[in-house]
Amino acid sequence: MEIKEVLSYALDKLSSKGIDKAHGSISESEKKELNIEAGKISLLRTTFQNSIFLEGIKDSKQGSISINKISKTEVDESIEKLILLIESSQPDDANDIAEKQDKEKFTRGQLSTDLNNMYDKLNSFNNYVKSNHKNIILEAGILDHVSSNAYVMNTNGVNFNINKGEYGFSPMFTAKKGSLTSSFNYTSYSSLNLNEEIKDRGYVIELMNQSYQQLYSKKLQNKFVGQVIVTPHCLSDFLSFIEGSISDGALISGTSIYKDKIGKKIANSKFTLSSLPVNSDVSCGYFLTSDGYKARNINIIEGGLLNTHLLSLYGSKKTGGRRISNDGGAYQINSSTNDLTNMIKDIDKGIILCRFSGGSPSDNGDFSGVAKNSFYIENGKIQFPITETMISGNIAQMFMNIIDISNETIDFGYNILPWISFDGITIS
Repeated sequence: MEIKEVLSYALDKLSSKGIDKAHGSISESEKKELNIEAGKISLLRTTFQNSIFLEGIKDSKQGSISINKISKTEVDESIEKLILLIESSQPDDANDIAEKQDKEKFTRGQLSTDLNNMYDKLNSFNNYVKSNHKNIILEAGILDHVSSNAYVMNTNGVNFNINKGEYGFSPMFTAKKGSLTSSFNYTSYSSLNLNEEIKDRGYVIELMNQSYQQLYSKKLQNKFVGQVIVTPHCLSDFLSFIEGSISDGALISGTSIYKDKIGKKIANSKFTLSSLPVNSDVSCGYFLTSDGYKARNINIIEGGLLNTHLLSLYGSKKTGGRRISNDGGAYQINSSTNDLTNMIKDIDKGIILCRFSGGSPSDNGDFSGVAKNSFYIENGKIQFPITETMISGNIAQMFMNIIDISNETIDFGYNILPWISFDGITIS
């Protein structure tokens, strides 16, 4: 059977077994991958994956199951297990599935792989690093292409087909000179094509230059409260707090500090955060939400004001809030007219935070961790790279204390983000 027929069969069988409502997704994908290890292209690998997810609701009881084999026997066995899970669960009136929407097919990217182009681009990047960054050790570099065909259906008549093809690149590297070694650094990006040279995406060249500078890192001698410029690579660590605080878990539990903040100020007026899953600007977004609705672009924060929570169908029924056809991610932050150079000039004392290592923030946004691959700023100039430096503060207050946002951005394919300077961070 084709995968669509497998999913239809599973939903029909769940209905015949007395399940009131059922939702499912099924996908098949092919991944072609080229690897660099220790400076050499060492591996070409092709992998195939099938998966099916099934969810059922009966008498307000819900259960779900995922398997990676889609034969009729495996599906039949998983359905029996799913029914047992449903019967043993607790009833919850908020359990539901998406209502019927117009049938639609979505297609994005190149569904077939150009292996010759992949090899040429990766080989060109490898040679560039060897010729121009002689102190950089390219520990690993993975260039892959994933093509997938997926269906999302439910017993209310939802019927979507998604075909996607995306390239992805992720290098990891260190700098070494004599007895000196920097800490590792990395980046990643996704793309619908390989038209550009790899070195020209994801800020790769600049990160390698920074790794060389970090051979000569120093410890800061004094603790102080100052400004921190958070780079695009590091910014997602802090955006994830906002996303988590306005999503189902925190809002249902009542722990979100933003639960009563719609229409109110939660960030500096310079800050506008959009989630653009179906906008061509964010090329590697998504078409459907996890609860089975067509995704929509939204402004989550506009001019510092919180426009919306990110409630799913279940979350909206549990809280009484409004369901949003958006799962977050695919972020774009409005840039400003100022550039990074001037942002640095405006700082008396602070750091550029390039990578952050720390635990999850508390529910109110308090955080602490180690600044990695970062730089000390004093009197408007970058002084030196730093090591063994702690930073702490409160993420909610950080976004209220935004000083400036750069006009430069990095397009990661899945996010487009600028540099942002924040005030009031403890650095030690």
